[in-house]
Amino acid sequence: MTDRKWTLKSIAAHLGVSNATVSNAFNRPDQLSKAKREEILAACHELGYFGPNKAARSLRKGTFNIVALLLPDSVEYMVSDPVASSFMRGVAKVLEPQGINLLLFSGNAESVNDIVDFVDGFICYGRPRNTKLITHLEALSKHVVTVDFELDNKASVNINNHEAAYTVAKQAFTGFETTSDNTSDNIEAAILGLRLLDTELICRVYDHHLPELNTSIAHQRLAGFRQAINELGVVIADDKTWNIPESSERYARIAAKEALNTSPRPNVLLCMSDLIALAAAREAQAQGIKIPEELKIVGFDGIDEAELFQPAITTIHQNSENKGQQAAELFINKEKQQVMLPFNLKLGQST
Repeated sequence: MTDRKWTLKSIAAHLGVSNATVSNAFNRPDQLSKAKREEILAACHELGYFGPNKAARSLRKGTFNIVALLLPDSVEYMVSDPVASSFMRGVAKVLEPQGINLLLFSGNAESVNDIVDFVDGFICYGRPRNTKLITHLEALSKHVVTVDFELDNKASVNINNHEAAYTVAKQAFTGFETTSDNTSDNIEAAILGLRLLDTELICRVYDHHLPELNTSIAHQRLAGFRQAINELGVVIADDKTWNIPESSERYARIAAKEALNTSPRPNVLLCMSDLIALAAAREAQAQGIKIPEELKIVGFDGIDEAELFQPAITTIHQNSENKGQQAAELFINKEKQQVMLPFNLKLGQST
C-alpha cells in the first residue's frame, strides 16, 4: 500500500488494464471471469484503492442513497431520548434493507445548504429548534416527509396530540367528587409542559407568553389538557403551568420540585412526556407524597421505563417505531399524503 491518491484512470494504467475492466471488477462482476476479477480486486486492495468515486457517480446520477433525518434539536440530545431513538430505529428498519443510509442533522443548524446537494431528501422529525429551517424545507424540490407537524404539499405522519392529551387528562381527573352542577372544586392541577416557550429557562408560563396554539405538539397537548380542565369547571391558577426546555430528569425534577412546593399543593400533575412524569414521581416520593392517593400523575409517549416504574405511570402510548417506519415508507414511495396514526391510553397505578 502507498500514500498515493488513486483514481480509476491511474489505477487502470498502473495495472495495465482498461478503465472499463477496473470499473467492471467493482460494479459489474458478470463482465469478467471470476479469476480476473479477484486478481484486480486483490491488487487494488493492496494499493489502497477501494473502487470508483461514488460521490462523483452519484452527482452524475442525481441520487445518493442518503436520506437526511432532520432532528428537532441537537444530535447529542436526540440520540439520548428514548422516544426519538425508537423513531430512528423505525426509520432505519425500512431504509437499511433498501441500501439507503441515514444522515443525522441537527435542528440547531443554520441552514440545510451544507448537505442538500448530497442527499435524496429529508425526513423531518418534529419542528426544528431553528425555525428558519422550515422555510428552507418548504422551498426544496427534493422529497420531504414531516413528522409531528405539517408543511404544505409535503407528506406527514402525526397523531392527534390534542385528543390524546385530552384523553389522558380526563383519566387523571377520574375519582374526584363532583358537585351538583358536575363541576369539581377539589382538584388542584398543575401542568409540566415541554418547550411551550422558545427559551432554555425552566419557568412559569402565562397566557400572554404563549404564541398562537397549534404551532407545535406542545401547544396541541396544552390545548388538550385545558379542554379537560375546562369541562370539569376547574380553575387552574395562572402560575401552575411550567415550561421545561428539554425532556430530561435534570430539568423536569427542578420544575416538579417547584410545583410540589406551591400552595395549595397540586393533587394532579399533567406532564407532557413520560420522562417528565417519571421525574415528577421520583420527586414526589422523595417528599413523602403518596401516589396516587395524594397526587395523580400522567405522562405522554408510552416508554418502557414508565411502565416498569412503581407505581406504573398512566400515559398515552404512541408507537414511535411504527411512526418512523411510516415516515420512511412515505419517503421511499414518494407519497404526499398525511397519515394520522392511532394512540392508546395505557393505564398505570399513578392515577
